[in-house]
Amino acid sequence: MTTKFKIGLDYGGTKVEGILLNENGEEIKRKRYNYNEDYLSGVEVIKNLVNEFDQFAEMQCTVGLGIPGSSSNETGLVKNANAIWLNDQPFQKDLEKILKRNIRIMNDANCFTLSEAVDGAGSKYKSVFGVIIGSGLGSGLSFNKTIIEGVNQVAGDWGHQPLPYPTQDEFEANVNCQVVNCKRPLCAERFLSGKGFAENFNKKYKTNLTSEEITELELSGDERAQKELSLYEDRLARIIAVMIGIFDPEVIILGGGMSNIDRLYINIPKLIPKYAFSDKVRNKVLKNKHGDSSGVRGAAWLWN
Repeated sequence: MTTKFKIGLDYGGTKVEGILLNENGEEIKRKRYNYNEDYLSGVEVIKNLVNEFDQFAEMQCTVGLGIPGSSSNETGLVKNANAIWLNDQPFQKDLEKILKRNIRIMNDANCFTLSEAVDGAGSKYKSVFGVIIGSGLGSGLSFNKTIIEGVNQVAGDWGHQPLPYPTQDEFEANVNCQVVNCKRPLCAERFLSGKGFAENFNKKYKTNLTSEEITELELSGDERAQKELSLYEDRLARIIAVMIGIFDPEVIILGGGMSNIDRLYINIPKLIPKYAFSDKVRNKVLKNKHGDSSGVRGAAWLWN
């Protein structure tokens, strides 16, 4: 029997990563290429990656693509992409014409969630809430290893919702989101993304540190870092409790750079009961299995 291959692509802000999986989900080949931050450059890189994988597999493979936004079911145009050159472009239509096949496109946080639900940390669970905490804050829902997109294609994506139960300090922080479709005060992304966490820390303590450097300070016993990570955990527990009240997933899986902070998996489960409306919190909080490769694997699984 001829082995079937799947191509998964992850379209980032500066690079496109591609992966070739066999029908068992085993990684056969992986490539990553940078592109210029414009529409045509990204299209050209995707074409070259797909052609390279097709030649290696000696067949025309299925193609799934994760993007930092979504392709509208109504118009076919990209919306809500932080790679702004994608917005209002017929990305799927253009790629299908160039690649001479149907492709499937989905939000990159949904692709991460699907990957972890199919053969990642959530493979043993029916309901999964996947959260990417990197330069932004994205999330998605999966039930029975299928993504729930919603009528507006934003189901589960609470990154640009207000931070729940804000404290006086959070009000007075005067943090406003700069994303065009948001522009709201107390935007959760500005407190919980790795970038937002670092910006708030630096503003408060007049430093110029990355989130990784702040985490290293915490490990060395720095009181400022310990305090701010405790506040961070409380904020994340608050917003997770909101999703528990709506979707009540069996498992919450964290991805992105902030997911590498080990103390989150100890402290957040202890904090959630403070905010969740339940006699007992049974939801598990787990680290991803596939790391940085999870989203690109999920894109391939769009053809599962």
